[in-house]
Amino acid sequence: MSFAQQLPLYSQYLYNKFLINPAQAGSDGFTSINLTAREQWVGYTGAPRTYSLSWQTRILKKSYRLNQNIFNRTVYRPKTDGKIGFGGYVFSDKNGLIQKTGFQLCYSYHMWLHDYTQLSMGMAFTGYHYVINATAINFYDPNEPWLNNDLRKGVFIPDVDFGLYLLDPKFEVGFSALQLFGASAKIGDEAYKNYYLDRHFYLFGLYNFESGTKAELQPSLMVKMSEQRRPQSNVGFTYCWDQAFWAGLAYRTGTGGAIVANIRFRFIPSRVMLTTMYAGYAFDYTLNKIQNATYGTHEVTIALKFGDHLKRFRWVDRF
Repeated sequence: MSFAQQLPLYSQYLYNKFLINPAQAGSDGFTSINLTAREQWVGYTGAPRTYSLSWQTRILKKSYRLNQNIFNRTVYRPKTDGKIGFGGYVFSDKNGLIQKTGFQLCYSYHMWLHDYTQLSMGMAFTGYHYVINATAINFYDPNEPWLNNDLRKGVFIPDVDFGLYLLDPKFEVGFSALQLFGASAKIGDEAYKNYYLDRHFYLFGLYNFESGTKAELQPSLMVKMSEQRRPQSNVGFTYCWDQAFWAGLAYRTGTGGAIVANIRFRFIPSRVMLTTMYAGYAFDYTLNKIQNATYGTHEVTIALKFGDHLKRFRWVDRF
């Protein structure tokens, strides 16, 4: 009996929390497109590889209509409240013999608690093609059940995710539960009677300390756990300058642990109005013996945001 990684890790999750929490879709009022490529334990045969392309947006107030209230006064009401967000992504995740290729569609709802504090809720439907490449294993028994089952051919597995996200100019807190269906992959096959996918839970928090007119220091914490594995934590600090440059360092607990360093830049194309481009890179140095056989873990992200980058909370005009 053994337990192993089922969901991909993301070293730059702070820059695209939507990958681990559906409630984040559209929470910042921008339309965003993110491309992430992660190569874990480069040089190690069968190591995890993850690629994703995500999109998220929010329906903001763009126009108004005239209404008459009970006092016969003309009032302006927005046609849209600016509370609805949408998102989705496609992904490919290969981990040893297991290959998952699929998509996610997400709906989020955002409401104001007090001034600039916003609470978001999100639900997501996930569907993916799940296949186990048994041809990569040599079996002595030609009647081995693994050689004759649906998972070797590939099956489609649906699932559901849920998330909560609290956003404020000073802090962020999020909770999400992924693979809520448990997505049992055994599908009645004796060879997989003990094989299923665990529910995973994420809890993360971040606080912004202003250390100057343009500088910020952001300590962060994420705790990840499943029904079978002990909790794994990420503790880190990120330095931000003028919302244009980020540099971070984090420690991830687990088997041996890992040191994670990341860097991110913002670019503003001069010919494309209200468009901002971001590029980020992260390197994981694993603190166990596997590091001796690999070249580390590398993760690259490229993002586009459409909207006014100078207004982080551009949707606050909500009345």
